[in-house]
Amino acid sequence: MTDYFKFYELPVSFNPDQAVVKQQFYKFSKQFHPDFYINESEEKQAEVLELSTLNNKAYQVLSDPHKRLQYILELKGQLVEGENYVLPQSFLMEMMDVNESLMDLQFDPDPVRLASLKDEIATIEKGITDEISGITGSFDTQDISTQQQALTAIKDLYYRNKYLLRIRESINKSTPSL
Repeated sequence: MTDYFKFYELPVSFNPDQAVVKQQFYKFSKQFHPDFYINESEEKQAEVLELSTLNNKAYQVLSDPHKRLQYILELKGQLVEGENYVLPQSFLMEMMDVNESLMDLQFDPDPVRLASLKDEIATIEKGITDEISGITGSFDTQDISTQQQALTAIKDLYYRNKYLLRIRESINKSTPSL
């Protein structure tokens, strides 16, 4: 996995200085612009194109808080492809109530109950987002052991957020007329 932080000469951080991220992006955009290498060998042109692509990907990830969070969890070995992460029972019980309400709405559409359900989901999401912000805000100044604990907590919150995203998508698919 390519380390975008290393590429931009930044420390791994959930909250990198966005002015520096943008500055590095523009610097590398100029340095690796394919038009400047038109008279170079095919190998050099391919290398520059690869670096230009890397620069664009690095900027997309490091400038987007959601992509950056997922990327750091992957970079730190917290997210493993195909992993069956088990969410806490308390969260799943809370989501069972939400899913039951959603199922009721599919059989008995009610715009007021739908709005209430959407508000409930938004409140849960805000709580998760606030908790992630609290943990990531102090991440950079923590020792390695504390960072490891923080990554474990962030991973759990990341999966909770993904679960809520699927519920939100389900609401949008199943209740378009409401």
